[in-house]
Amino acid sequence: MNFRPEELLADQIAQLIGDVRHVAVGNASPIPATAALLARERGNGRPYVSLLGSPKNTFWTDGARELFDCAGQGRIDVFFLSGGQIDGHGNINLVEIGDHAHPKVRFPGSFGSAYLYYVVPKVILFRTEHSRRTLVRQVDYISAPGANEPNVFRTGGPVALITNRCLFSFADGRFTLQSVHPGHTVEEVIEHTGFDFDRPDHVPETPPPSAETLKLMRETVAPQLAELYPQFAAQVFGVGIPAA
Repeated sequence: MNFRPEELLADQIAQLIGDVRHVAVGNASPIPATAALLARERGNGRPYVSLLGSPKNTFWTDGARELFDCAGQGRIDVFFLSGGQIDGHGNINLVEIGDHAHPKVRFPGSFGSAYLYYVVPKVILFRTEHSRRTLVRQVDYISAPGANEPNVFRTGGPVALITNRCLFSFADGRFTLQSVHPGHTVEEVIEHTGFDFDRPDHVPETPPPSAETLKLMRETVAPQLAELYPQFAAQVFGVGIPAA
């Protein structure tokens, strides 16, 4: 069965989420939101899914402040982060590129990413542009560190990075190539990645979504997604805003 790249990524992220209590998704994250809703449908209502900005899919009434409170209380098990730059140590740059006094590029800002990176047990990194511009040897500015000093208490951190080309796992301060998406190669991943990473002798191809998964995404998840991401739902799944 034919599938779109977004469907492949959502399926893989849903598998990374695993069996947890609560998944939270921030703003402007339609692919992680698709994955979280897919995981909920597969788990018959588990995990609980909070989509920031969605009245139908969150119990919060005070936006991001309650998100941070829940994370600090240990009530969020999975969160998602991206960045203008991500380096081989799991550091994220959401601030700037170039000299701090006269930056060449300004990003939206950290918005609590460093805090969430420290307290959410499982943080999944994602970046739909896999290039040496985005996946760099060392970020220009560390707005959220992938690792910390041994004397710093930390309950969370990165477990994986998924891109439009491949899937990496993350452990002990390094990325390991786990699989390469259909239509891409290991050599291509090496060419377009600015940091060193580990890899096994044989890197498997990322398995495509099953027919059952695609049916679930397209018929059940997509209409729910349209409430918060109508343009994404229309472009990827061909569905409109559900009727009230």
